[in-house]
Amino acid sequence: MIAPGAWLGLLGGGQLGRMFAMAAQSMGYRVAVLDPASDGPAASVADLHLQGDYLDPGRLRELAERCRGATTEFENVPADSLRFLAGHCAVSPAAECVAVAQDRLAEKTFLARHGFPVAPFAAIGSIEALEDALAGRPALLPGILKASRFGYDGKGQARVADAQAARAALAGFAGEPCVLEAFLPLARELSVVVARGFDGEVRTFPVAENHHQDGILDVTIAPARIPDALAARAREAALGVATALGYCGVLCVEFFVLADGSLVVNEIAPRPHNSGHFTIDACVSSQFDQQVRVLAGAPLGDTAQLAPAVMVNILGEAWQHAGGEPDWASVLREPRMKLHLYGKREPRPGRKMGHLTVLGGSLDDALDRALAIREALRPLRQPVQPIPR
Repeated sequence: MIAPGAWLGLLGGGQLGRMFAMAAQSMGYRVAVLDPASDGPAASVADLHLQGDYLDPGRLRELAERCRGATTEFENVPADSLRFLAGHCAVSPAAECVAVAQDRLAEKTFLARHGFPVAPFAAIGSIEALEDALAGRPALLPGILKASRFGYDGKGQARVADAQAARAALAGFAGEPCVLEAFLPLARELSVVVARGFDGEVRTFPVAENHHQDGILDVTIAPARIPDALAARAREAALGVATALGYCGVLCVEFFVLADGSLVVNEIAPRPHNSGHFTIDACVSSQFDQQVRVLAGAPLGDTAQLAPAVMVNILGEAWQHAGGEPDWASVLREPRMKLHLYGKREPRPGRKMGHLTVLGGSLDDALDRALAIREALRPLRQPVQPIPR
């Protein structure tokens, strides 16, 4: 085990890195962050900020010489950086796992090959490949065309209703490799955060229910409002994915629940996940605590949920609505709410500036309180997706 007092390295400077650093520091570790940005959320709380590219040999060597272990906070860190670090210190997750998750085609192919249900899909690398896919599998439409790499929060994708729309969308990707996925009749969207240690010890957090707005996670309800049997199936499938990958670290598996009650894996994230932020305030151990424990080779913590919770993302639109800084005094009048702001200086539409979690005596109580704050933070002209009760 890497004992407290040692240095842990982090590739990536966003809010997930910030929360990892805080969790590591609370356990007595020191954190060095490698990030190209000069003022990222993680760098502002880290013990050391190494500003540089993720493939910068000098910076990687400096991180490797200082740190006993290294992890990442987003999936688009080059796998080669993780391979280099693995030759000098403990690394979680492994480069091979990240390489699968950062490419949608590789991810879908991996899941299908290991028997996990996924939406019908086809690799689209050219207009000819698109025509062949549509000729052979008309069930792919209506669907969604996604760039194979570097897409998140609704970016790098386009909904396509028919062949003409698919052709136009593909032209907009300018030759970038894509995946075409069929739309499915969804009843709910779920996620499960898994922690898996180097020794094979595993824990899953309670299944979360997710609601999106414009492709960005808006509200997470935990535990999900689903039958116990369905929750058990989701947790079992998430553990199966982690095992099939040989994954060590914190992993999120996102699911679609179809109208007939069946589960389909949507995608995987090789890191803590936005939908797992409720664990910071509502669980014995958070997803970031587990990330530190795995990296340090420590026993995993208890994932039991202590109170029903609803998490709401706070986007840059809240600053537009307020004409400046939002009225935090009003937000903080809710006594069962925990506010987490990420220290980002520039609020932009769609940018995640923070989140809040409301704990309740019941799930309905937490949801009512959270949605009241959510409504107050949203621009009056922005349509808000209703949350079914």
